[in-house]
Amino acid sequence: MTALDRARCKLGAHPLVLDAALAAAVLLCMIVSALIDPHGDRSTAWGVRTPDPLSLLLIVAAAAALVLRRRAPLPVLAVTGTATLLESVTGDPRAPVAMSAVVALFTVAVSTDRTTTLRVGLLTVTVLTGAAMLAGPLPWYAQENLAIFAWTGIGATAGDAVRSRKAVVRAIQERAERAERTREEEARRRVAEERLRIARDLHDVVAHHIALVNVQAGVAAHVMDKRPDQAKEALAHVREASRSALNELRATVGLLRQSGDPEAPTEPAPGLDRLEELVGTFRKAGLRVEVARSDLGAVLPAAVDLAAFRVIQEALTNAQKHAGTAARAEVSVVRVGPNVEITVLDDGRPDDEPLPVQGGGHGLLGMRERVTALAGTLTTGPRYGGGFRVHAILPLRPRTRAAESRV
Repeated sequence: MTALDRARCKLGAHPLVLDAALAAAVLLCMIVSALIDPHGDRSTAWGVRTPDPLSLLLIVAAAAALVLRRRAPLPVLAVTGTATLLESVTGDPRAPVAMSAVVALFTVAVSTDRTTTLRVGLLTVTVLTGAAMLAGPLPWYAQENLAIFAWTGIGATAGDAVRSRKAVVRAIQERAERAERTREEEARRRVAEERLRIARDLHDVVAHHIALVNVQAGVAAHVMDKRPDQAKEALAHVREASRSALNELRATVGLLRQSGDPEAPTEPAPGLDRLEELVGTFRKAGLRVEVARSDLGAVLPAAVDLAAFRVIQEALTNAQKHAGTAARAEVSVVRVGPNVEITVLDDGRPDDEPLPVQGGGHGLLGMRERVTALAGTLTTGPRYGGGFRVHAILPLRPRTRAAESRV
């Protein structure tokens, strides 16, 4: 920061001091103008003209009023204008006091709007110039009278130009600040959405595979002594489920790697083309699952394909946890017009198993968030006669919530 910038900052922090210095400078200029004769024989003559006491009093009063020009611009203009009017009618010379009125009119134009500047400026120019031409001792066409007209008009015009420039600069700064806030909010929104998406993926992967591991481990522990072959088969399923969980976790967490980290896996996200593989893992765990599809051959958007897969995965995981391995589940994938409908049904849980605590997990919430993010609908609830039903409608041309908010 240069010395000029530091001085400007200090003066900006103390506007009253700056106005007092300006008032002193205007006072000095008015006194000098009152003492010289610009119409001398050969050049400007000093001390030829001596202002009367009333003129000196009006000069001092008008200059003193300028100290308060920022706090009360219109009253200061009224004071300086009245002093100029009195000096124009009674004193000789008249022009020096008009300097204070020009400065006050400039301040009014800077601190108010254009309409006020136009009205006040026209009134000031008309009153001061008309009084000097009609009631003053000099002829109406005298140079002093024309100077009052010219300088008051320049003061109003210059003040309006300064105010307009300040308004433009302020508008540019506000737009820049608003754009910066918008960028920060958009970045925060994108980060939050990405974190939520990754959390949903992690939950789906962990809930599905850990549920399978839990069931197969229980089976292995139950038949370890009497049927070791079946126990080995169950442990093999545990090993396969845990390996699949690790692979999917590695693929999901790989999205969080930095640019210098090892390359993330390039395996595509799961979709309905892996539905039979998914159902097979539940069948190995003892859950009887039937699949009915009428969308074979249809190409789904990647987001819809992934959401459909995750909804079925989470619904079957919940069925296995809450309905038990003895239950039977039905999966239906049907394309209806511009939508694809996913339905997962189960036929209940054993009578001796307690009811699941409502809101205790994030499975249903995650499914709902996935479906809602694609502008779809999700319906979940118990079935008549026992069991649970999950029904999702996913549009084939999804619109995200961010796109809907911009419409």
